Amino acid sequence: MKARLLLSLSLSLLLSLSATAAATAEPKPDRLTTYKTVNGLELKLHVFEPMGLQPSDRRPAIVFFFGGGWNSGEAKQFYQQARALADQGMVAFSADYRVKSRQTTPFECVLDGKSAIRWVRQHAAELGVDPERIAAAGGSAGGHVAASVGLGLGPEEPAENGKLSSTPNALILFNPVLDTTEQGYGAKNFKPDQQTALSPSHHVRKGLPPTIIFHGTADTTVPFENAERFTRLMTAAGNPCTLVPFEGKGHGFFNGQLSRPASDGADYAVTMRLATEFLTALGYIAAKR
Repeated sequence: MKARLLLSLSLSLLLSLSATAAATAEPKPDRLTTYKTVNGLELKLHVFEPMGLQPSDRRPAIVFFFGGGWNSGEAKQFYQQARALADQGMVAFSADYRVKSRQTTPFECVLDGKSAIRWVRQHAAELGVDPERIAAAGGSAGGHVAASVGLGLGPEEPAENGKLSSTPNALILFNPVLDTTEQGYGAKNFKPDQQTALSPSHHVRKGLPPTIIFHGTADTTVPFENAERFTRLMTAAGNPCTLVPFEGKGHGFFNGQLSRPASDGADYAVTMRLATEFLTALGYIAAKR
C-alpha cells in the first residue's frame, strides 16, 4: 500500500514538473527565412504563424526588433511576444539585424529594419499578410530601430525597390531610444554632426503611424522624460500616441520569464494585454465576444 502511494506521488510530481516545463518552454518559430544578404551574411526573419494560415489570407503582421544598445542581442528576445500574437491570428516575425559586433553602426541597424519591413510587404501575397497592416515593435535599441523605421529616418537600401514602402503601419515600443543626443541615450555611437540624424524626437511630423509606448519611470538607461517628450510631440503633430508609464520600473521591465528568468512575468502580461488592446482597436486582432 505504501509502495503504491509513493509510486502515485512520484507520478504526480513528474506530471506536474512536465506541465511546468511545457508552460515555460521557449517558443520555437515555425520557420526561418532570409530577408537580406550582406557580404555573405544572411539576415533572417524568425516566423511565427497562426494556426490555419493560408497564402491567400490577408492577416495583419508584426515585426519585432531585439534590444542590446545596437551592440548585441538576438531575435529570441521577442519569441514569447511573437508566439502570443501569432496565437491571436497575426503573422509575427522576430528579425535578426546587424549590430556593432558585426562591425556596423546604428545606421545599418535602421537600414536592416527598413529592409525587413519592405521584405514582408513585398512578399505579403505568399506570406498570407495584409501589406497595409504591418506593425513594427522593439525594445530599447530595437525600439529605436522600430521608431526610426516608422519615421522614415536614415538611408534606404539602394538595391531594393524604393517604390515599395518600408514604413510600418503601427508602432509598439518598449522603453525605446527616442533621443540619441546627450539628453537621451547613445550619443557616443554617433559623430557630433550626426547625433540627431536618427533621433526620433527630432523628426516628429504629421502623418506618422499610431504608436503605443511602454516605459518605466525609474529607467536609468533610457530616460523616461524622452518618452514623455516624444509623446507630447507626436500628439501635438496630430499623431495617435499613447504612453503607458510603469511606476518605479527600470529598463527591460517588459521582458517575459523566458528572456529574463528572474521576472515574475507580471509586467510582461500587462504590456501584452495593452498591446493586444491597441492592436484590436486598429483592427489587427479580432475583438473577443
